Amino acid sequence: MDAGEVLDSPSTTPPPPPPPAAASSASPSSPRLSGRSVHRALGGGAVADVLLWRRRNAGILGAAAATAVWFLFERAGYSFLSLMANAFLLLVVILFFWAKSASLLNRPLPPLPNLEVSEVFVGKAADEARVWINRVLAVGHDIAITRDRKVFLQVTLLLWLVSYIGSLFNFLTLVYIGLLLSITLPALYEKYQDHVDEKLGIAHKLLLKQYDNILRRGTRKPAEEKKTQ
Repeated sequence: MDAGEVLDSPSTTPPPPPPPAAASSASPSSPRLSGRSVHRALGGGAVADVLLWRRRNAGILGAAAATAVWFLFERAGYSFLSLMANAFLLLVVILFFWAKSASLLNRPLPPLPNLEVSEVFVGKAADEARVWINRVLAVGHDIAITRDRKVFLQVTLLLWLVSYIGSLFNFLTLVYIGLLLSITLPALYEKYQDHVDEKLGIAHKLLLKQYDNILRRGTRKPAEEKKTQ
């Protein structure tokens, strides 16, 4: 065998293929690498930390406070007006006698902050309220003026759902259930996000099919009436 053939033989061997594990790990279709974040969707602040149970003490305190308020109003028989009046009465009496004893015993006065609402806070609250009011008015305009059938069906379904749920619970119990769900559901969704998204995708496709069928039936009736005329 010639030396040239020996030297040429290694060059004819093909390079080894890349391992499949590396290619699969860098796949952009993986749901965990797509950049979705429940924490960012909830605002990414302290409220998101509480809702996702990253601040367990605050979450437990919020659930306990909501349960205590619901028990006082719903089971113990207190009304909102009487409870607030008794609480403010107790606070005023404590502060009055604290200030009197402080002046007699040369003690510091109660450490109360500056009890006033700033103009910045009022301006932000007014801006937020204006945005929501304009959204509601825009929906009413789409229904009454432009006769948007899609918005009409969405609003009708939402109002019927709220009316049906309101007939099952009173307002306080409904708010209490909403608070408990807001504390538990985001954390569970973050934990089982992939499975929930898969099931919600299937349900969303089925609802879109039913919604399209309803819209087609609604558009066929005016066309048939025009033909008969």
